[in-house]
Amino acid sequence: MLCELHIKNLAIIKDLSLVFGGGFSILTGETGAGKSIILQSLNLLSGGKGNSGVVRSGTSKAVIEAVFEIPKHSPIPALLQEGGFEEEEELLIKRIISANGRSRFYINGSLANAKMARKISANLISIASQHDHQQLQSLKHHLEFVDTVGNHHAACRAYQTIYAKWLKLKQELAALTENMREREQRREFLLYQVKEITDCLLEPNEDIVLNEEKSILRSSTENQQLATKSLDLLYAANQNLLKIRTNLEQIASRDHNAAELSEAIAEQSYLLEEHFSDLRAYADQIPHDPARLEEITERISIISDLKRKYGQTIDDILEFARNSQQELLAIENSDETQSKLQNEIDKLHTELSATAQDLSAKRRAACTTLTSQMNAELNSLCLKNGHFDIKITATPPSLTGCEELEFLFSANHGEEVKPLREVASGGELSRLLLGLKCILAQKDYVQTIIFDEIDSGISGEAAESVALKIEQLANHHQVICISHLVQIASLAHTHFHVAKEITDDRTNTTITLLDEKQTIESLAQMLDGTSVSDSTRKYVQKLVDRKKS
Repeated sequence: MLCELHIKNLAIIKDLSLVFGGGFSILTGETGAGKSIILQSLNLLSGGKGNSGVVRSGTSKAVIEAVFEIPKHSPIPALLQEGGFEEEEELLIKRIISANGRSRFYINGSLANAKMARKISANLISIASQHDHQQLQSLKHHLEFVDTVGNHHAACRAYQTIYAKWLKLKQELAALTENMREREQRREFLLYQVKEITDCLLEPNEDIVLNEEKSILRSSTENQQLATKSLDLLYAANQNLLKIRTNLEQIASRDHNAAELSEAIAEQSYLLEEHFSDLRAYADQIPHDPARLEEITERISIISDLKRKYGQTIDDILEFARNSQQELLAIENSDETQSKLQNEIDKLHTELSATAQDLSAKRRAACTTLTSQMNAELNSLCLKNGHFDIKITATPPSLTGCEELEFLFSANHGEEVKPLREVASGGELSRLLLGLKCILAQKDYVQTIIFDEIDSGISGEAAESVALKIEQLANHHQVICISHLVQIASLAHTHFHVAKEITDDRTNTTITLLDEKQTIESLAQMLDGTSVSDSTRKYVQKLVDRKKS
């Protein structure tokens, strides 16, 4: 139950505090006074969209706070525990909207997010406005109403979980089937690429070895000429060195001071003879093979062509081939994958059908219940000649199930029921929505129901029936209502009058809790304006006295 509401710097509201009790509370006042802003604040607390435009001009932020009494057997304590929030006897929800557009939520003093605020608020308050008539004109909402009446939330989740898996696999299978031709083309192309690479029998670093051999073969003639010349020069040098060695040996035999130099020259002479032998051996093995050179040149050309197609190095080319072979394997296994997918789809479809049948049976039972309850409500809503029904149409599986539901209605006895969205007037929609809300109120944990000008389009006897229905609802729920109808307002247990005043050249919304005398005068003004007659006051008094009887 909503106990307190504090609003600061929201639109034309500067600072406002409201204390609510149980039963039926009414908010009245001129159009534009700020009544709907009060309800807008509750919508903002419930995670509704809010931006800097809602902040009162000239202020830095808007602050909205509400204190709720947690109903018995409510799921809220579990939700608080799940979210890591403090559990207390009362629940405090707070929202701050800054002038720069930033927004923050607090639950029992701890920072929260909009999702959690919506989750908590959904179990605290239910808001119905004149715009909610559109819900009765939407087939999607018809299904949601029936699922709420039947408490099908667990069954819906079970169905939707299986449906999501089934749909995902069907989409995968469709993609596989659709791309079959492309896969075959890809397979042929990959086979060609892999064959081109494997037929080449590449070896790691082969290109480096071949380029070195090619360089040697291309320079073999020149190398041979240079080696031969070098041998001639080395032979002449060696002959000269032999003569020098003989001369020094003779000197050393006569002068021991030349012995060390003679030995050094002799050593170089022997070493030069070894170099001569090595150079001659090298010259003898210099290759002269034009055919091999042509073969190497062709092989290097083939490798260069592969590099241009598949990678900068031989390692890159071989890696490309390995990856292509893996892709080929996946393509070749696609038929097996497709078969497995189909088997999984068939298995899930069987499970989905069973779950859908269970959900459909529950919905048919709920439709029977809702139809009976709504027709009972029609009599108390001054639609005694009306008739309500629900049309069930089987559909292919979708996220919402295997049927489409549509509310049907006839306002006149003997007339065939037709789609409600086509035949119901605005006033009839208001009453039907109220009847539906009364039924739904018995199915959830929400204790606070708010009606924002749900009386749109009705008057006279219809207005009286709506007033009595709201009063009846207030016997077991907290009801807060914005209304311009005296018949409804007169039955409220608590009456707040909303007005706007200008102070310091600024418009501000004020709210006043009226006593019985002030209530009589306010309701009389709703009928007569500023010129209230005694007869109007007596009529209003008579209306107010109804709730005492």
